[in-house]
Amino acid sequence: MSHPHPELGAPPKLPKGALRVIPLGGLGEIGRNMTVFEFDGRLLIVDCGVLFPEEEQPGVDLILPDFTIIRDRLDDIEGIVLTHGHEDHIGAVPYLLRLKPDIPLIGSKLTLALIEAKLQEHRIRPYTLEVKEGDREILGSFDCEFIAVNHSIPDALAVAIRTPAGMAVATGDFKMDQLPLDGRLTDLHAFARLSEEGIDLLLSDSTNAEVPGFVPPEKDISNVLRTVFANAQKRIIVASFASHVHRIQQILDAAHEYGRRVAFVGRSMVRNMGIARDLGYLRVPAGLVVDVKTLDDLPDDEVVLVCTGSQGEPMAALSRMANRDHQIRIVPGDTVILASSLIPGNENAVYRVINGLTRWGANVVHKGNAKVHVSGHASAGELLYFYNICRPKNLMPVHGEWRHLRANAELGAMTGIPKDHIVIAEDGVVVDLVDGRARITGKVQAGYVYVDGLSVGDVTETSLKDRRILGEEGIISVFVVVDSSTGKIVGGPHVHARGSGIDDSAFDAVLPKIDQALNKSFQDGVVEPHQLQQLIRRSVGKWVSDTYRRRPMILPVVVEV
Repeated sequence: MSHPHPELGAPPKLPKGALRVIPLGGLGEIGRNMTVFEFDGRLLIVDCGVLFPEEEQPGVDLILPDFTIIRDRLDDIEGIVLTHGHEDHIGAVPYLLRLKPDIPLIGSKLTLALIEAKLQEHRIRPYTLEVKEGDREILGSFDCEFIAVNHSIPDALAVAIRTPAGMAVATGDFKMDQLPLDGRLTDLHAFARLSEEGIDLLLSDSTNAEVPGFVPPEKDISNVLRTVFANAQKRIIVASFASHVHRIQQILDAAHEYGRRVAFVGRSMVRNMGIARDLGYLRVPAGLVVDVKTLDDLPDDEVVLVCTGSQGEPMAALSRMANRDHQIRIVPGDTVILASSLIPGNENAVYRVINGLTRWGANVVHKGNAKVHVSGHASAGELLYFYNICRPKNLMPVHGEWRHLRANAELGAMTGIPKDHIVIAEDGVVVDLVDGRARITGKVQAGYVYVDGLSVGDVTETSLKDRRILGEEGIISVFVVVDSSTGKIVGGPHVHARGSGIDDSAFDAVLPKIDQALNKSFQDGVVEPHQLQQLIRRSVGKWVSDTYRRRPMILPVVVEV
């Protein structure tokens, strides 16, 4: 199995007749999925998603792929193929279209409807091409065929990309539920047909590669939900992804069966479920869904609230309920259902929300104590089955952390794919398909781009380090006024602390040290304010470290008069 090395340099010029694959996100992480395909000077992008921040990225709203390598080649892009409508696959599209709004978007009906609604908020009217399973579209140098795959959102597609260099197949997110709620199976017949033609490179979902066996059918959740609904005494609050149409459908069915009304809470949930209902993907009995404002008129045992926040997102409705920062107040006897999986990295945030809800008396039902979630990604048994059908000449595991990519690679090897034909890459690693062999040839820039409010890319790793220090250690400010002609201190030093846990009066002990250091500096002829600030920072920092074993941010201010 080939794998990247830190010393990889820039890739060479793409050989004539070769296909280049550049993952800009989704490898070594769960989210931010984006892959660029290049042939004959033209580009095709598959997916363009976001990654949600973790605790060590305070203040960050979203994390985007780095568009640097395509920023000067926007006119070379034939289109963006979107495999399905989850945020980790479509969430970054508005930020790419800000650079060039007329890049065509290609996807299924529901996927395009979800991204068009999102783009409306950004005041972008995209050019779209709707496709469905079985369709085949020529997109410049790329002959694309779309294949039905089953996932946790309707209308998901895999894409087979034919070029003179060979055929690459990107699965997108998929599983092989044999009893799907919408009757739409992963089209194994189509994959077998592509196998007969010859799949030169398979890019396959790795998320559940460590999980043995097969994913249970989505419909298995229905009986568990009925039991929860039958036993719930007061309100039922369900947290789910705002695009998990199949899961919401089962919630609606259970609510209808037990005589409850349903209200959607949160802008994205209201918007997406409205789209799914209008397009016929969500079946809603008349009178079942009501406005959240009318719930006060209903008895608690007739109410179901469906909201976002299943991943512990701090600004989502469920987190705010747990923190008593939402108009909906949790009361003893309420039942809360977290109807989704735990995305790696979100565990602490989710359990914090569960504890907060439990504190207020809620009965919290989650994956750890009830079968209220099944995955949308193929497990090891399904992947083995899938590889035996596809028989790819080369395999590139995608969509997963390192442990998932490695596990997926091992599965491929077990089915007979030669180990030297299995490419384990990471974001930014360039893979070229030349003469039927996929090999790593270099690496390009593919770092994190942070969205913080309206700013995109302005927040750096240094900024985040400063935020972490402020959050964990606090800040100490030191204010000094000096006479620019004599170098004498004429005001201060004044020291103030915030969030450091050190009382301002404690700094009386360090004031003589600051005076002594500054006076020595003046005697040595050092009077430049920046140098004096560095001197104060070192003096105060050493004293705090020696006295309290802490490392707060120290902000010295030197004013000349």
